[in-house]
Formats: sequence, C-alpha cells, structure tokens
Amino acid sequence: MGCRDTILSENKSYWTGRASGYSEVNQLELATEQRRKWSDCLHAEIARRFPDRTPGSLRVLEVGTGPGFFAILLCELGCDVTAIDLTPAMLEEAKKNAGELASRICWMEMNAEELDFADESFNVVISRNLTWNLPHPDRAYAEWARVLKPGGLLLNFDANWYAYLFDDEAQAAYERDRANSAEQGVWDQNLAGEGENFDVMEDIARRVPLSNIRRPNWDLMLLQGLGLHAEADEQIWQHVWSEEEKLNFASTPLFMVRALRAPMIQR
Repeated sequence: MGCRDTILSENKSYWTGRASGYSEVNQLELATEQRRKWSDCLHAEIARRFPDRTPGSLRVLEVGTGPGFFAILLCELGCDVTAIDLTPAMLEEAKKNAGELASRICWMEMNAEELDFADESFNVVISRNLTWNLPHPDRAYAEWARVLKPGGLLLNFDANWYAYLFDDEAQAAYERDRANSAEQGVWDQNLAGEGENFDVMEDIARRVPLSNIRRPNWDLMLLQGLGLHAEADEQIWQHVWSEEEKLNFASTPLFMVRALRAPMIQR
C-alpha cells in the first residue's frame, strides 16, 4: 500500500476523533451571521448559473459535508440535496445539526475520490475545505466532473491551509496570525483544543500533494484539462468570513473555484 493510499484511512480516523469539535464550529456558523452570508453566496452562485430553474428542480451534491453546514443551507434554499462524507461520525453530527431538515437530505458515506453515482447525475457539485486533504485530488475532480450534468456548476471553496509547513515566509505569516488573534482576544481555531491532535493533521498535510502547491492555479489548470470552463474568486473570503476568521486565517485566504460544464448542444 502506497503512502497516499494509507492517508485515506488516517483521514477517516482523524476526522472521526474531530467530529464533535468540528461540529461545534458548524453550530457556531449556523447560529451567527455566517449562516446568512454563506446562504446568500450559495444562492447567488446557483441562481447565476440557473436563472430560469427553481431550486427544487436542481440536484445538488455536497462532497465532504462534515457536520452538514452547506447541506443544511442548500436544503433551506429548496435544493434536492445529497451530502456525502467519508466519516460516519461526521454524518451523525450533520444529521443532528440538520434537525427537522435531516429527513429531507440524502446522507451517504462515500469516498470523494470514488463516487457511487452514474455519469451526469447532478446539476451542482459543491465542496468546502476538503480538496487540500485528499491523497488524490486529481481523481476527485475527475469524479466530480463525471457526475456533473451538461450545463452544470462545480463550486469548490478551499485555501492553501498548510503552506506554512513548506515555506519560511508562509510560516512567518502563520505565526503573525497566531499573535494577532491572541492580541485581539479572539478564539484561535489553529490552536488545538482537547482531542484535536493538530500534530497528526500536520503529519498528514506534509504527505498530501496539495499542501506544497500554489492554488487555485493548480485547480484551474486541472479542471480546464477535464473540459470545464474554470475561474477563481480569490476575494470570496472578504464576503463570507467572520471578522474572527479573517484574523485567524489572514495568511491563508479562502478562494472559490467556479467550474462550468458546457450545455448539451441541441441539434
């Protein structure tokens, strides 16, 4: 078994341990202004691509749902939502967080790199803070493109989270984030709490391929190679992050990759 193949099982073990703590982050998002900011963002992106479609007519796949934040928002918008995650413990947290909406969302345990769906199954494929963690992100993108319907929309939100492990300037910027967060007295999500074992995640991050690659350029080139029209919004963090997140992660700003599959040509 190769190094990257072992990462999948290590990820599953790590995120099983983090499920409860990570769920608290999503619960905070659901209880604050972040719920509206992200809902507005997702609605705007979907409506822009499908101006003449009702949300209920759109099949949406969320890959790596974690504790369910995006799945919940998409369901509230009226979309037909399928949400997958590698970790059963995360799916259990997601169902609890969804409350009465849980029965309206299709929850499935699944590997983001090997989807059990037919070709052209979804109008929208969406993910957040997942790609960086994958052992084979190129396979994942190929799968996401495969299940996307003609005319479909792919949205991926991510960042160069662990660049500081490979670059001295990035390391210095990361340390400034820690100092600024402490000075402002905000909760620093990069400081490990009980059971979080960030050293384990850093060890995994050193071995996954994207930690030492400048993004989103890599994403755009790969998606274009898959036949999608891809572009990036590197200022999306300004619109969807809280002030605390902007302090915590100033050195690793969130970007959005938007990829479009060409509509079917009518003959």
